[in-house]
Amino acid sequence: MPAEVLSRRALNRALLGRQHLLARRPGTPLAMVEHLAGMQAQAPFPLYYGLLARLEGFRPEHLAELLTSREVVRLALMRGTIHLVSADDALWLRPLIQPVLDRALASNFGKRLPGVDLAAVAEAGRVLTTEAPLTFAELGERLAQDWPDHPADALAQVVRARVPLVQVPPRAVWGKSGLARHTPIDVWLGRPLAGKPSLELMVERYLAAFGPATVQDVQAWSGLTRLREVIDPMRDRLRVFADEQGRELFDRPDAPRPRPDVPAPARLLAEYDNLILSHDDRTRIMSDQDRRDLFQYLNVFPGSVLLDGFVAGRWRLKRAKHKATVTIELFRSRLPARDENEIAAEATRLLAVTAPAAAHEVRVITAGP
Repeated sequence: MPAEVLSRRALNRALLGRQHLLARRPGTPLAMVEHLAGMQAQAPFPLYYGLLARLEGFRPEHLAELLTSREVVRLALMRGTIHLVSADDALWLRPLIQPVLDRALASNFGKRLPGVDLAAVAEAGRVLTTEAPLTFAELGERLAQDWPDHPADALAQVVRARVPLVQVPPRAVWGKSGLARHTPIDVWLGRPLAGKPSLELMVERYLAAFGPATVQDVQAWSGLTRLREVIDPMRDRLRVFADEQGRELFDRPDAPRPRPDVPAPARLLAEYDNLILSHDDRTRIMSDQDRRDLFQYLNVFPGSVLLDGFVAGRWRLKRAKHKATVTIELFRSRLPARDENEIAAEATRLLAVTAPAAAHEVRVITAGP
């Protein structure tokens, strides 16, 4: 029997439903972070806006408390980028992602470290970061004392790749500032990494938050390769669909798949939101043209605006001494008044929660004349 075909819009609504962007969910930030299989977090504060878009009643101090109590951590994970995950998830996900970090190290720094015993550098780095959390600049400077003929930044990256390091507070704690200092995760949590982590569990967790999805989608999210060897033996416990191009999609049987005509409210997504980054084919969330518009500036990843479930613009927050302004730039020249009102309401909500003591302004700019 041919696989059921899911339209682009059906995939969009499935993704939004699982990301809790069709309706905000009551619950805790910890439960949401675990449900999302982590949140991309190389910038310290977009996390808060990402949770604000998904959780009813969220306040920044709720996540700040989880960071300081060590219930969630920030470390290099999927795609080799910093993610926020629960402490429990970090201990089994980090070993699975090791090949991604090894590949990045060899590609970006391998030629700068000819003849260096990488295991020795990693062990030295572990000792140094166990003694005290260090920035990579501090770590590289200390390692260079024993490897003076090699670049300090490359030596520090060996430790980043080979030693599971977490960034410690006050980094990413709302209302505070701090450099990115690192210490081994087993030292920080007082628990070891998982001995036999499961790639099958990783796939199922991804599908729960991002499915239905192709093998290539799972690989794009994780940075891992050869995952068909993992997913094919799972067919008996997964549902198999097809997209409009005939590509095979996998999903958990119990996962929600809302109707394509379910309304999708306006949302302001954070910079680096995994909703935008976690599929090989991103047309379920934005057109190719909107993707070019969103990423028109090199190395700039703005917050994104969702209208009817799809990316329709970008937004930024500017703080002055006594004023906070959200500027929304839309990719369309004309917009129904209802949509503009929804966007403005989202921006007002964001300002009320994240800048309650400041004066507020919301600017909506449409494209063209």
